[in-house]
Formats: sequence, structure tokens, C-alpha cells
Amino acid sequence: MSTLLSQSVAVIKMNLQSLPRRLWMSLAMVFASAVVVAILLAFLAMSKGFEATMQSAGSDDIAFFMRTGSAAELNSSTSKEQFNLIENAPGIMRDEQGPIVSPELYVIVDGVKKTTQQEANIPLRGLGQRGVDMRKGFTLVAGRMFNPGTDELMVGAGVLNQFDGFELGQEIRFGKYTWKVVGVFSTGGNVFESELWADAKVIQNLYNRGSSYQTVRARMESPDSLNTINEYLKSEPRLSHEVQSESAYFAEQGKSLSYMAIFGWVISSIMALGALAGALNTMYTSVSDRAMEIATLRAIGFSSISAFIGTMVEAMTLAGLGSLVGSLAAYIFFDGLSTSTLGGSFTQVVFSFRLTPELFVNGISMALIIGLVSGFFPAWRAARVPVIVAFQSGR
Repeated sequence: MSTLLSQSVAVIKMNLQSLPRRLWMSLAMVFASAVVVAILLAFLAMSKGFEATMQSAGSDDIAFFMRTGSAAELNSSTSKEQFNLIENAPGIMRDEQGPIVSPELYVIVDGVKKTTQQEANIPLRGLGQRGVDMRKGFTLVAGRMFNPGTDELMVGAGVLNQFDGFELGQEIRFGKYTWKVVGVFSTGGNVFESELWADAKVIQNLYNRGSSYQTVRARMESPDSLNTINEYLKSEPRLSHEVQSESAYFAEQGKSLSYMAIFGWVISSIMALGALAGALNTMYTSVSDRAMEIATLRAIGFSSISAFIGTMVEAMTLAGLGSLVGSLAAYIFFDGLSTSTLGGSFTQVVFSFRLTPELFVNGISMALIIGLVSGFFPAWRAARVPVIVAFQSGR
């Protein structure tokens, strides 16, 4: 075993020292692996960032009520009578002002993206102070809260970052109505930063919603209260609503961009096949270039296994270097990159690409698979180089 180990180390050293003779082909293998890794990580970071932006908005102690069958807030509706029934449900926390509930509206308005100058949908949420207080991580970045009963609104930091015309003090026209931006808020980078907030009753009036709302949020006495509330909804025939924790709702919404991760794997796998073809060519050339050296080592007693191991390590080293280059490129160009895309309610969700250690492991694994497959067959050829080649080459 010690002999095989020492022989393998010697062959590995010889192979790596000979890389400058095949510099451009070796760099091509490194580059191909790097591109595959970078593309894969870009798609995975996009999916992970969107998922994190959605999920981080939810709280386990907030009950979220929607009309049964509604896929998103935009499709839900809640009458004034139904809201009164919901706020009196058992398990909802109360304080000196009464039940801690937030009836909310959700309408779509237009914004112009800074990057493309094209119009895109932005959610305008109607809520009150209760609703603001329920958003974990809420901070007022600039300006102030909107005054109830006025045409004032607050802008999420994500909207301000991605869309034109929402700076503090600006007046914005949506259809026939003009609003004034009086505040900018942050909620720690989650999905609520992709919204505009205004007084719910003003939106009811301007958008002809009467006394109705769309969804209701309620702070529960404990996460276990969800079962009690659910039983209440089932027993009340005047309610056609279902309830879930806010965290569960956003976890489900976060899956809407999970196809990007699948798409990334498919695209990267196709690209990996192309990289694999080039890598095989590189490694076969490497074995051919070192045929005399391999045969000479065999002639002086080196085993065929050491030749196999040496070639495999060479291939894995080049692929590993490619994975590091690709990971570094993805980190520099994509990690933290802010963008927006359509969410579950056909409105723009602003989010940042998010690279995690788990994703880097996926990228490196992809590159090492390329190295493993591209190294195996050339390594098998290296192990079978006849000893006589050393003497033929020496003539």
C-alpha cells in the first residue's frame, strides 16, 4: 500500500508539472467547468433569493385569512360582516383596543422599471396602524407614516430601488388619482418591501370597494391557536374563508419561482455535456502527450494503478480549479444582485440573488462530476499504455 501511495504521488506530481506543456487546453477545461458552475449558481441563487424574500415575511403567530379557493391575495374578498365575525374568533390576541387584527386591501398599480423603462405591476396595499405593527422588522427609513384618511402613501425600499418616480416627496398618479410619497420603509429585505402602503379606507373609497376587504391578518395567542380558529371557521356558515399561518402562506408563495432552480440544473447539465466533450479531449491529449513518460515509469516498476490515479487527479484538479473560478465569478457578479420578477399575484417582487454554502457545494459537485467522468476513460487508457512504448519512443 505504501509503495502504491508513493508511486501515485510521484505520478501526480509529474502530471501536474507537465500542465504548462498543454496550457491552453488545460485552461479551456478550467474555463468550461467555470462557466457551467457560474451559470448553475446564478439560477440557484435567483431561486434561493426569491424563496428567502417570500419566506422571511411570514410569522408563525400571525393568522392569515383568505377566501376559500383563492390562490393569492388578489383573488380573495372579505365583506365587512365577515371581517366582524373573523375578529371575534377564539384564539385571537386582544389588547386594550380590542382584537389585534388587520383587514387589508391589495390592488395593482403601474410603475416604470429603472433598468428597462417598461411598465410593471406594483402592489398597493391598504392597511392601518395594526397592519404596520404586524410586519416584523418594520423600520421607517425616511419620512413618516401616512396620515389616515389622506392620499398619502409609503414606499417599500425595494420599490424605491427598482422603480422610477417613488422618491420621498414625489407625487404619483395612478389612473385618476394622485398620491404623495411621505415615507420610505424597510422590512428587512422581505416581500413587503416590494409594496406601496396607504390607508385602507382611502383605497376602499377610491377603488370602489365599498366596505369590503380582501384578506385579514390576526395575531394569535399562540401558534397552537390556529386549530381553534380553523374549527371556528368550519362551524360558522357565514364564513367562506380558510386560515393558515402567515409563514405557511409565504412559504407556498415562495415556491412559485422554484422552476428556476430546475431550469438551472437542466441548462447546466446540457452545458456540462459540452464541457465534458472538451474535457475528454483535453485528458486524452494529456495521456497521449505523456505516453512515453507513463511507459517509462511502468518499465521501472510503477503499477498501472498509479498511472490511473495520476490521470484522475489531474482531471479532478482542473475541474476543481474551474469550480473555484466559477464560484468566485458567481459570487462577484450575482450575490446580492437586486432584481424583480412576477410573484403569485402578478405583481413585481423585488429580491436579491442569494448564494449560500449549500449552493456552492452544488456548483463544486457539478464540476467534480465533469472531472470524474472526463478523467476516467483517459485514466483507463493511461493504465494500459504498453511498456514497449518507452523503448519505441527512445529510438
